[in-house]
Amino acid sequence: MRAFILETIYEWSKKPYQKWFKKNQAWDIPVKKLIVYPKESLGFHLGCFLLKYDFNPQPKLEDHDVIHVLTDIGITVPEEIAMQYYLLGNGKRSMYLIAVILLGTFLFPDKIKFFRKAYKKGKASYPFYQLDYKKLLHQPLQKIQNTFLITSL
Repeated sequence: MRAFILETIYEWSKKPYQKWFKKNQAWDIPVKKLIVYPKESLGFHLGCFLLKYDFNPQPKLEDHDVIHVLTDIGITVPEEIAMQYYLLGNGKRSMYLIAVILLGTFLFPDKIKFFRKAYKKGKASYPFYQLDYKKLLHQPLQKIQNTFLITSL
């Protein structure tokens, strides 16, 4: 039920958030193009992530999926909340992030140790949340992770 509540709120808020709050341009890169990037590249791994979960890139929200790839955080509701904690630790601040953390912590108090671990991992990494990932799609995933000290949970 907790997961259903957060998923429903996300679906209701996604379109207005994309339209009014996200100022970046959509990438307009289909999964078919991502999976032909070199096998070690961020682009290839992003394509694999999207195929694995049968996702399509969300216009203006592509960075979100890249963060999943970089941090190797899954897509369950608690993992999505943990990813926001990771980003908070990394220095990101936004209304969306704060709302997810507040509501997620309230609905999943049993996961607080997991969330705290994610926060600490984000804090230990060099700031990477603000990068222009579209320009990094050809770069090796491991190189980006090593450069910014991005580690898995």
